[in-house]
Parts: sequence; structure tokens; C-alpha cells
Amino acid sequence: MDRQFKSKPFYYRLTGEYALFTDPVTKGGGEKFTYPIPTYQAMKGITEGIYWKPTLLFFIDELKVMNPIQTETMGMRPIITTGNGGNDLSYYTYLTKVEYLVKFHFEWNLNRPDLKNDRQEIKHQQILLRSLDRGGRRDVFIGTRECIGAVERISATDYQDAVPYYHDKSINFGIMFHSFSYPGESYDESSAGKLVSNFSAIQMHEGVITFGRPEECVIRQELRDYSIKNFTLDGITSVDEEYEKCKMEEV
Repeated sequence: MDRQFKSKPFYYRLTGEYALFTDPVTKGGGEKFTYPIPTYQAMKGITEGIYWKPTLLFFIDELKVMNPIQTETMGMRPIITTGNGGNDLSYYTYLTKVEYLVKFHFEWNLNRPDLKNDRQEIKHQQILLRSLDRGGRRDVFIGTRECIGAVERISATDYQDAVPYYHDKSINFGIMFHSFSYPGESYDESSAGKLVSNFSAIQMHEGVITFGRPEECVIRQELRDYSIKNFTLDGITSVDEEYEKCKMEEV
């Protein structure tokens, strides 16, 4: 599938007191343990919370780890939805005092030819930059809902000049969950109609993590059949209307 268009890169800083990027191996027992670094899917979700339209597909290019990797374990009382209900004591292990610098770009979603007239690069770019200036258009959760974060727009120079905490080290994190590939959001035509879970070997080189694209992941697992709703154009705001709305909000 052709994917010639690629926007210029955008940058933001993500900070928070706590983060939880759950290792799926720990979910079965009910006591969640975080990965030491963010997953691609988590960063993609945060980016889509800043600004998203079905016309666009966001891709995370790089991530800089600015603070030391440190964890804190807390007792939690999750709600039990089976049996007699109630709650139980579980231990969740979080990352603490996180700060990441994120570089990303967008491409057109070629799975939505009905939105071809909405592919206006400059207007989407300007709306995205305005949304970054405001810290995003939706609440920022760093991996899970109880971990509140903040987004701040930064420049290319800010990103390039920032020195990561692990600037003098390279760390191999092994095989990690990377992302989900949903029908209508993937360039991989072989997984059409399927929800696919992607895993990849993740490395940090001198404090910088380059995840790679979802379709480049070597380990892929089809989870189940998955269909998406067919939306009509009547239910979608055009980028021109969205742009005018953003300008009015600034007045």
C-alpha cells in the first residue's frame, strides 16, 4: 500500500508523578507490574489524545528517557467483578517521576479513501500545534487512568539539545509488547479484519528509543476477528470547520 506522504516531525515533553505500562505477563494474577519504559501503543494513545482525526495515522519515531528509571510498589484494592464481588488487596508497581521527550509524525490513513478531501496537511498541522500548546485536547493518562500526566510542546532544537539521563549507556529491554494493529489503521493488508498484537525487541541507545513501525514487528499474534463501524461523512467534522473552531476558541 502506498504511503508516500509523511508530515514533518512534531515534538512534546511528557511528565508525571507516576506511570504504569503494564507487562501483560503480570495481568493474569491481578497484580500489575510496569515495563521499565513506555510502550509504543501507550505513546500513540497519548499522542492521539492531543489531536486525532480518522484521516490521520500517528507514528512514534523516537523517545528520550530524561529521568532515571525507578519504581514504587503500592497496595491497591481493585473491584472484583466475578463471584460475590467486593474488592481484594493487590500490589501494583509504578514508574515514578517520569519525563519523556517524544518525536512523532502523521501520515494519511489510506484505508479511508472517503476522507480524501480532508487530507489538508497545513490545516491539520496547525490544529495539532495549537492542541500541543494547550497540553492536548483530552486528559493525559500515562499508561493507566490513575496516572495523570502533562504534555508540553517543545521545538526541534529543544528535543535535539536535550541530554537523556542514559546518554552514556545502551540497554536491551528484550521482547516487549509493541502495539495493536486494528483494521482500518494498519498498512499490513494481510491482517485485514483481525485484531493483531505486535511484539518487538526494544533497545535504548544512548538514552534514545527507536520503536519501529507496527508492521515491522517480527512477532505478531492474531487475537480475534475485529470489525470497525462504517461512519458516514455526516458524522465527521471537516478540517476546515475544525480549524475555524480552534481559531474562535483562541479569541
